[in-house]
Amino acid sequence: MKLVSYSPERKDEWNSFVASAKNGLFMFNRDYMDYHSDRFTDHSLLLYDDAGRLLALFPANLEDGVLYSHQGLTFGGFITASSMRASLMLQAFEQLKTRLRETGIRNLIYKVIPYIYHRQPAQEDIYALFRNQASYYRVDISATVKIADRIPFSELRKRGLKKAHKAGVTIQQSHDLGSYMELVSMTLRDKYGTRPVHSAAELELLSGRFPDHLKLYTAQIGDALVAGVFVFEYENLAHAQYIAASDEGLACGALDALFSELIVNVYCKKDYFDFGISTEDEGQFLNEGLISQKEGFGARAVCHEFFELRSD
Repeated sequence: MKLVSYSPERKDEWNSFVASAKNGLFMFNRDYMDYHSDRFTDHSLLLYDDAGRLLALFPANLEDGVLYSHQGLTFGGFITASSMRASLMLQAFEQLKTRLRETGIRNLIYKVIPYIYHRQPAQEDIYALFRNQASYYRVDISATVKIADRIPFSELRKRGLKKAHKAGVTIQQSHDLGSYMELVSMTLRDKYGTRPVHSAAELELLSGRFPDHLKLYTAQIGDALVAGVFVFEYENLAHAQYIAASDEGLACGALDALFSELIVNVYCKKDYFDFGISTEDEGQFLNEGLISQKEGFGARAVCHEFFELRSD
């Protein structure tokens, strides 16, 4: 078993593996990862067995002597084939720790892929982290709806839905990312004093590369944009990113209408609808108002786990 550094010549091999891996997602495709390659020092790895067969990928970047898996992705860690088993993962971590020591990297921040994103069970890495005395570094809490056994909407969300119908709110898929990201930027600035990670141009670029996976849905009153959400669509799951609404949209329940349409109709055949995290300050602060809104749609907790593994 050996680890090999990623290089552009291995792009096709990398992408082919992602497409068939038991926890492979389109955002691990190099055409997604490399759109922001100028922001990160890539340190991705490929794991081969003794016969030269590719067993796993490890998307990663290096910053200030720390290896991250990967700061440009929501989560990561080992992307594995169905042939990956617990004993092999223990060997993989031995190889990884040796690699860290040999390259002078003092520690690794490892972001686990939540189980709801797996095509097949793939939590061998969590056991290997435990066996290697990795420590909890951070936990974020996301809110997720299990579609087939959906908890009913709360009375507050139902009232919002009625207001939206009365106001004439309509829901549609849109390609006007420019207008929508203006709304997102305004919302993030006014509520949280932050700005979106992606620009409209970046989302347009990624949407062009992955049109089946990246989609914008908006709520309108007439021609006026009042709310929207950018959706990352996976094989068994839809994930909401950049949820935003104008003051008018908030007042008339536009988000209630939007998420009702997505959960009940658009993504009713998926296993899960994930609203994303409601934590700040590396998991130390829970935005109770935000998660309560998501829980009103029948969402409940799924954790995003981060571990720190030292090389010594």
